[in-house]
Amino acid sequence: MQLVRQKEKSAMKWHRSGTVVLAALLAAAVASGCAAETGGGGAGASGGPAKPAAGQPGEAAPKAGPARALDTYAEALGKKQAARAVAARKWGLAKTPLAAPEPPEAKPRITTRKGFEVRDDAGLPPVFTTVPTKEKIVFLTMDDGAEKDPELLRMMTELDIPYSAFLSDYVTNDDYGYFKKMQRRGVTISNHTLNHRYLPGLSHAEQKREICGQQEKILKHYGKRPTLFRPPYGNYNRDTLVVAKSCGITAVPLWSSEAFPDRMEWREWDRDLHPGDIVLTHFRGEEDWKGSMPDMIRRVMKTITDKGYAVAKLEDYV
Repeated sequence: MQLVRQKEKSAMKWHRSGTVVLAALLAAAVASGCAAETGGGGAGASGGPAKPAAGQPGEAAPKAGPARALDTYAEALGKKQAARAVAARKWGLAKTPLAAPEPPEAKPRITTRKGFEVRDDAGLPPVFTTVPTKEKIVFLTMDDGAEKDPELLRMMTELDIPYSAFLSDYVTNDDYGYFKKMQRRGVTISNHTLNHRYLPGLSHAEQKREICGQQEKILKHYGKRPTLFRPPYGNYNRDTLVVAKSCGITAVPLWSSEAFPDRMEWREWDRDLHPGDIVLTHFRGEEDWKGSMPDMIRRVMKTITDKGYAVAKLEDYV
């Protein structure tokens, strides 16, 4: 099945600005502080500190739990964003990336996008291009693994931007260690088949080798079988999803837009970002692109930040 541009019935509304996101995060900190205080004894409780007598000097009253939690959280968030601002200047970003909100306690229910179904798909992994959320967040994903630029590792670590890697063994098998470093920095390694073949043109057995074979490669080199799978070119059929499910895949994220060093390519009718959109790019360099991977990050982050979005971690929502 070919991924195609589809016109939605209505464009999704943007619900929150960066200020509202910060307010929500701080509110969560207050709630956390309230919970922490419920078990403690206050002044006047048995064993608690005595109040100074009227007219007698005493120490300044300590801040209450919620206020203290709020101050602590705000300080930590401020330090993190200050460090990100320094990194943004170092790496030549036009603006400092926005902070993503805390992920939801319960992941959203994801279903196959309309028009992307296969016959008898009940119980098969959902195929989707956008994660259901009202937050102004998007998800950055990188495919294949041909380019192994050490600058990308440093840049993404210092900027603290989350991303997901969908790897094909035929281009990663010359340096599994590069992606092991990436994994140690918090990146989830997911499945993009062994050899990046056009799956609908393969038999059930051939698809199983491509998909489940890559599951075993990733288990061997990175210690865990993936639960996310992206078919090459965004093409799949029912056999693809049946095979993927049989070897542990639970979801098939595709994409809504694609990033290059010199441009963005849009898959949606309005050529814009929407809450929960998945952004695709590739591990490529100047041999294939008009720029490097850091150039691509500068381009895609300018687009994302200018539109008021933050980058969140896909695996926190899927």
